[in-house]
Amino acid sequence: MDDQLPPPMPDPVDVPAKPAPSATPAAVDPALALLAQEFLRDRRAERRWRVFFRLMWLGVAVFLVYGIWAQGKHVATTAAPHTALVEVRGEIASDTEASAELLLSALRDAFKDEHAEAVVLRINSPGGSPVQAGILYDEITRLKKLHGKKVYAVVEEICASGAYYIAASADEIYVDKASLVGSIGVLMDGFGFTGVMEKLGVERRLLTAGENKGMLDPFSPLPAKQRAFAQSMLDQIHQQFIAVVREGRGKRLKETPEMFSGLFWNGEEAVKMGLADDFGNLDYVAREIVKAEEVLDYTPRDNVAERLAKRFGAAIGSGAVKALREMSPIR
Repeated sequence: MDDQLPPPMPDPVDVPAKPAPSATPAAVDPALALLAQEFLRDRRAERRWRVFFRLMWLGVAVFLVYGIWAQGKHVATTAAPHTALVEVRGEIASDTEASAELLLSALRDAFKDEHAEAVVLRINSPGGSPVQAGILYDEITRLKKLHGKKVYAVVEEICASGAYYIAASADEIYVDKASLVGSIGVLMDGFGFTGVMEKLGVERRLLTAGENKGMLDPFSPLPAKQRAFAQSMLDQIHQQFIAVVREGRGKRLKETPEMFSGLFWNGEEAVKMGLADDFGNLDYVAREIVKAEEVLDYTPRDNVAERLAKRFGAAIGSGAVKALREMSPIR
């Protein structure tokens, strides 16, 4: 029996595979999508504001540093002969623009400048601290002798009390006919509330070590002994003031019983009394007296940056430091 071979198998035919059924995407909650979009928008806005405030604080810090640095460069140098100007404005006190600390640096710069022919003090001040005025008077007197330059005082509206103390250091004083000049005196003021406290039934409990430690306390009576002591101190300072005026004005002073009483006069009367020399403003003095018409201002200015630093110093300083610390890549 013959062996029979099996019939040949047909060639395999490639049958396309059936695609797997695709997963149907789950439906997205519209409220959730809106919430996500709002969240992303808020995050972007937050990052933008954070960058803005960082840059703002940094800018303020740079502005303050530059402004305070620039304050020291209050005058441009010049090789031409000129009149050096220093302003005495407002109350004379340790924390004002008319403090000895600020004005002394300007005065020293003015006297040291070899191109400054003379120094002019333009004064518009009601006075202030006798200590600050005394420091300025003594230093102006010293600088005059050291550099051999003359000093002229030019009064605008008012030159009274401590301001006149400073003006007495000048070689000559010029005023306007309507200027107010004088008030050569000393005062100490305050309030006493003892009568009001008695009416209200309020008891003052003040404990001191030293019988005069509570002197001039407004809520305690002023004993005659303490009043006499305070008056003696004022009289002594008054005599110091009078001595300075007599030294500065010399024989030009036509003393009267009222001159050192604390009264003040207009410029016309001040010239007659020898408290001033003549009438004139800054331009007149520079042109006709100093013979150097160009005026260069040496006065230190309380600029915008300095005012901002005084008002917002702590807050701005802390904000600037925080900004510098946070200048890292935005997260």
